[in-house]
Amino acid sequence: MDNYFFQNSGVSADASRLHSERHNICMVSDFFYPNMGGVESHIYQLSQCLIEKGHKVVIVTHAYGRRKGVRYLTNGLKVYYLPLQVMYNQSTATTCFHSLPLLRCVFVRERITVVHAHSSFSAMAHDALFHAKTMGLNTVFTDHSLFGFADVSSVLTNKLLTVSLCDTNHIVCVSYTSKENTVLRAALDPEIVSVIPNAVDPTDFTPDPSQRNDDRITIVVISRLVYRKGIDLLGGIIPELCLKHPCLHFLIGGEGPKRIVLEEVREKYQLHDRVRLLGALEHKDVRSVLVQGHIFLNTSLTEAFCMAIVEGASCGLQVYDRVVREEVLPLDRRLRRLRAHCGPVAGSIFAFVAVLDFLFLLLLQWLVPDGVIDLAVNATGPHGLWRNQKNKYSNEVTMERD
Repeated sequence: MDNYFFQNSGVSADASRLHSERHNICMVSDFFYPNMGGVESHIYQLSQCLIEKGHKVVIVTHAYGRRKGVRYLTNGLKVYYLPLQVMYNQSTATTCFHSLPLLRCVFVRERITVVHAHSSFSAMAHDALFHAKTMGLNTVFTDHSLFGFADVSSVLTNKLLTVSLCDTNHIVCVSYTSKENTVLRAALDPEIVSVIPNAVDPTDFTPDPSQRNDDRITIVVISRLVYRKGIDLLGGIIPELCLKHPCLHFLIGGEGPKRIVLEEVREKYQLHDRVRLLGALEHKDVRSVLVQGHIFLNTSLTEAFCMAIVEGASCGLQVYDRVVREEVLPLDRRLRRLRAHCGPVAGSIFAFVAVLDFLFLLLLQWLVPDGVIDLAVNATGPHGLWRNQKNKYSNEVTMERD
């Protein structure tokens, strides 16, 4: 885990040095707690593992309601909730430039050496990759989703991904299918794409056959009830399956705008006793729902290898699924790479955007030089200030009692 960030064909000689090197890592995504999902859980768990390895980790996301500013999680994990406007489905609106002042402040303040962005759906992730390269930082991107090539939405997203990843140091995918999909979508060299499958702690998701009702077959679905999770598809197959198999029941956990589709299906076909809608679930309650089922069903249209599949398999359900360090590029080399990799039209447009981004960065550095930005203390990890202050307080309390 220490050196997966910079896997590259030219760094094998420095592997031992990279293994012992400690990095300041910034995880960036529009999707994080209190929003619940596989990407959010992935970012949190990966951050905790990297902290245990001795790295400093901070997370940057957008504000969620009243949750703004800086919050601290387990092991002193710092989360920046930036005041950026949400456009659609928890993804921020982007003009590429409006996020640079805030992200630059975080990168400088935390002395970031690696920017790790998550999810193709996250506009903030694409912004962070673009700005990080302008600032000369190493970048990593983890793709959690699958996309097509035919519809307008996929074509636009794929072009944006091509621009974002053309000079990214390394890409991580969560399955081999996802790797093939990402390499084709973004025209990448397969050598810079690694596969690190999702995983869970099996002690948190242990089977319990005693919780199942063996007089019927229970299919469990746990998902956000939105279009890209295939809820329309789920609503279409429930009546047919229930008609063919009288002993079949559905247990559905999750909330979202497509809940109305499932409620209409349940009402139309009088399936109130066979389709239970549990609503939003706390993560601690997921196992208690999973162990009641025999089959876990995932109908997502885009997910490559979602966390819920691993959790379902760990609980003993049958699962059915539909589906290196690199030198910093000078600006002129970056522009040539953008034009060569993204095509003459899109490449020229984004090369111009890269020039504007660089000029904007120079303006910010003139208005607020890096040297006047206060540096943040390292609060993460077993030797961070967070743990030291806690131990100091505990020792003082013990001395007072003595």
